[in-house]
Amino acid sequence: MAIIEILVPELSESVSEATLLEWKKQPGEAVEQDEILIDVETDKVVLEVPAPSAGVLVEIVKGDGSTVTAGEVLARIDTEAKATAAAPAAEEKAAPAEPAATASGTTVTAASPAASKILAEKGLDVTAVEGTGRDGRVTKADAMAAQAGGAAKPAAAAPAPASLSLDGRPEQRVPMSRLRARVAERLLQSQQENAILTTFNEVNMQAIMDLRKQYKDTFEKEHGVKLGFMSFFVKAAVAALKKYPILNASVDGKDIIYHGYFDIGIAVGSPRGLVVPILRNADQMSIAEIEKQIADYGRRAQDGKLTLEELTGGTFSISNGGVFGSMLSTPIINPPQSAILGIHATKERPVVENGQIVIRPMNYLAMSYDHRIIDGREAVLGLVAMKEALEDPQRLLLDL
Repeated sequence: MAIIEILVPELSESVSEATLLEWKKQPGEAVEQDEILIDVETDKVVLEVPAPSAGVLVEIVKGDGSTVTAGEVLARIDTEAKATAAAPAAEEKAAPAEPAATASGTTVTAASPAASKILAEKGLDVTAVEGTGRDGRVTKADAMAAQAGGAAKPAAAAPAPASLSLDGRPEQRVPMSRLRARVAERLLQSQQENAILTTFNEVNMQAIMDLRKQYKDTFEKEHGVKLGFMSFFVKAAVAALKKYPILNASVDGKDIIYHGYFDIGIAVGSPRGLVVPILRNADQMSIAEIEKQIADYGRRAQDGKLTLEELTGGTFSISNGGVFGSMLSTPIINPPQSAILGIHATKERPVVENGQIVIRPMNYLAMSYDHRIIDGREAVLGLVAMKEALEDPQRLLLDL
């Protein structure tokens, strides 16, 4: 017998613990070297844990939903054993999960953490999913099958009650993912610790839209990526940060740290929640490089493949609520940064030019900033600099 231990992978300095999602193998089953056995969720990313060697999974030490720290033993593999025909499910090794009861006393089918997350994200009712786990527990595979095949029905909205009675009003308690909990914590921290103020402006996107229309086909053919709008916002933001370095600074106690580099965070939606991967040295990136990096981040965010390094740091952030149709918002600063740009949906609107009412594609910009170190003058002028660069993109080429 040659036993090899499977350990929790190294976590970043800012991450102290993680949560196990769901085992993909059962004790007694054969595993191949580098085969993914389980996903470990931190407050930033989901890490895959591969088998260090081929063999048989003989023991699961930490079950689904366990909280673990770096270096802990998750399971053990026997590299010399042979798979058995009947293997107990990994879920069954843990204590059996009892069906959850709601405040009204209605029984709700129990689900694994991974399954609960999938069902909650898709708005599916756990009681309509047939569980194949122990005691009818809904597994991740059950949830994915329900999502794909429509086996589960969307949770129905309860009719308005005639009284305060909760009879017939089932509820399901689903724990926040680590990412969601961490985002909530950081947003609350930002609101409590920063003196947040927001300044607004509007930008005429006609010049950029004309430029994009003229070159988008050639650009895509040359660089293999579509020419979007976000790269122009990144370039405009960097130009403004160079003119007003305080917008790119951060607070550390009673000190102000001025950053001599421009690491721009791009807020990206993912199935697990909002993540903000970083464009390192964005001032040194071309339009094509920015578009390629953003596209890559978007794909890997959907698959949960972003790394801790890609989500750490940043000196300024950009949030694009426009992709969801937002007209205006007040973005919250991402600590320890001191400012964030919110961009919105570009819509044709009537504006006055030279005393005449004309229709132009307008986008409302909002920049939230920490008023402890950024005065209104720098904030307003910084946003105006972004507006001017976007309305006359040649400025970006001439560094004006």
